[in-house]
Amino acid sequence: MARVGGRNAWIAWPAGIICTVVVAVLIVLALPGVPGAVTFVGDTLRSARSAPTATPEPSRTPATTCGELYTPELWSSLVWSRDNLLTQRRTPAASTPEAVAASGATVVVTCHWRGRPGQSLETTVSTVTPEGASAVQATLSSQGFGCQVSGATAHCERASNGVVEVHDLRGDRWVSSTLTNWMPDDYAAVVASCAFGEEPVSGRSTR
Repeated sequence: MARVGGRNAWIAWPAGIICTVVVAVLIVLALPGVPGAVTFVGDTLRSARSAPTATPEPSRTPATTCGELYTPELWSSLVWSRDNLLTQRRTPAASTPEAVAASGATVVVTCHWRGRPGQSLETTVSTVTPEGASAVQATLSSQGFGCQVSGATAHCERASNGVVEVHDLRGDRWVSSTLTNWMPDDYAAVVASCAFGEEPVSGRSTR
């Protein structure tokens, strides 16, 4: 191999030896840190591969507005028609004035939907005392409502001439719905679940 001009072998050899020694010393000095580096890399890879921790969904709170009383699906089915109009107010339950008078209830919100001619939906959410809830159930039973108690919930329902009246009572909440010639699937069950601050459920179709 031809030697590069201007290069002195007497200087190159000692310099090469010195560089080799320096590299060897650096390797020796780095050896104690190798296990720690391997552990660090391993922990990093394991943490990257581990499944992310699921963030718990915030718990529901009892509905206090019409926007909170309906699921997105039910809301969409109600607003799809230009004929439907929602009014939010604070008026007593539309049905059974005797039950309203006996309950001593305080209205939280009333959601009234006007649909096509002759169609309407109205749901009133109220707070009642335990005595008031018992008075509501007794009054409804005396007026021909079919009432059932399941766990902590009392459910009363009556249908006549296209008008369905549904009442659900739990704790300090009374949910009263009147459906006139308009029967969305599971309407009463969904609004009651939202009013009680639960995951919406179906199962009591008002169809």
